[in-house]
Amino acid sequence: MTISSASDLEQPRLPSLPVKPWQILVLLLLIVYPLMVPDFWRLQVGAYALILGVIALSLTFLAGYGGMVSLAQMTVAGVAGYAVAIFGVNSAALGLGWPWWVTIPLSLAVATLFATLTGWLSVRTAGIYTIMITLAIAVAFFYLVRQNYVIFNGFTGFAGLAPPPVFGLDWRAPLPFYYLSLGVAGICFAAVVYMSRSTMGVALQGIRDNPRRMAALGFNVRAHRIAAYALAGLIAALGGILLVWFNGRISPGSVGVDRVIDILVIAVIGGLRHPTGAFLGAIVFVLLENFAIDLIDRERFNTVIGIAFLAIVFFSPDGLLGLWDKASRASRTLAGATKDWNGR
Repeated sequence: MTISSASDLEQPRLPSLPVKPWQILVLLLLIVYPLMVPDFWRLQVGAYALILGVIALSLTFLAGYGGMVSLAQMTVAGVAGYAVAIFGVNSAALGLGWPWWVTIPLSLAVATLFATLTGWLSVRTAGIYTIMITLAIAVAFFYLVRQNYVIFNGFTGFAGLAPPPVFGLDWRAPLPFYYLSLGVAGICFAAVVYMSRSTMGVALQGIRDNPRRMAALGFNVRAHRIAAYALAGLIAALGGILLVWFNGRISPGSVGVDRVIDILVIAVIGGLRHPTGAFLGAIVFVLLENFAIDLIDRERFNTVIGIAFLAIVFFSPDGLLGLWDKASRASRTLAGATKDWNGR
């Protein structure tokens, strides 16, 4: 190995974030999208898909890079949402009324701590046992908030929750709220991609593939896994706060088992092997949720989602991204065969 200059010895190389042309095109499309559609498509489709994508991204990071399937990510998002309602201001005057610059960081800290404790318990297990213990935590939190009226206001929950008017903007309006959701989603996506290429991310992927060998090399397997839960918890907490502002309320139904499973379905439909899959799955989920009722009864929505889930998993275990890769490989193979044939 040759050294081109002395500066190579002085400055460490940081993980890079390579940007591909199609990624720039998608970003530009997301920026101009709300300027070309009505409010319904901005808020109920665009912003909602971005929010669910952020929460599903936390699961994609854990499962795709860490090999840990957690069913408590919507619960972590719910902890952040309830913290915003309890510490902040709501129409029923049930919160403490603290300013937003205290409420939001504190809510993120509480949710991240909850996720870290969840990870501390979960990393002692593996496989189906991790799924079961995180599901048990999710169910326990659901019954806690439903039955506790002193802190969580029981079955009613909290209403009248809205983003604070920072910089004189009404962030609850469709256009500003869409860009707020897009900004948070972009930061979370970049953070996950960056982490996947960092030393910790590479170590986490090594632990996913062979934890014993990584432990023999001197890596603290349990600490890396708990740190992954903490980072995933922070991402889910950001999505949870946006979700509370989107709905304008939070109640036990927001953290029910059905919502917990929805996040898993979104992540698997899109594909767990890349962060893009979380947002791709969220778009499919939101479109089905909004327009499937035009074809079938509303009560049959879960049936439609289940059928779509089974179909995608059956044809591509890697989700929609896997189907895209298969199509790309097939087109390259066909192009190569055509080139060879013409060369003859």
